[in-house]
Amino acid sequence: MSIIVKDVTKIYGKQKALNKVTFEIKTGEVVGFIGPNGAGKSTMMKIITGFIPQTSGDVSVNGHDVVEQSMLVRKNIGYLPENNPLYLDMYVKEYLEYVAGL
Repeated sequence: MSIIVKDVTKIYGKQKALNKVTFEIKTGEVVGFIGPNGAGKSTMMKIITGFIPQTSGDVSVNGHDVVEQSMLVRKNIGYLPENNPLYLDMYVKEYLEYVAGL
């Protein structure tokens, strides 16, 4: 799986969460996002996975634009945020099995 992020900016109201971020992850590479709270890690993951759109810039996963071809991207990528958004009493494995069955 390859991910290309080019000049991505995300603005919430007057707050700029991401400012012209650019990087490329090639197939087979292992990458982690690190940084303090508010650095934009979760925002970038939500953009890459198609949960939210970027304000400007381009993002593609396996050559598919995350906005224009979001369904193709979502079929090939998974994202589990740090907190289970629906069922607080489920273990991670149970939640993943539940979501995979939808």
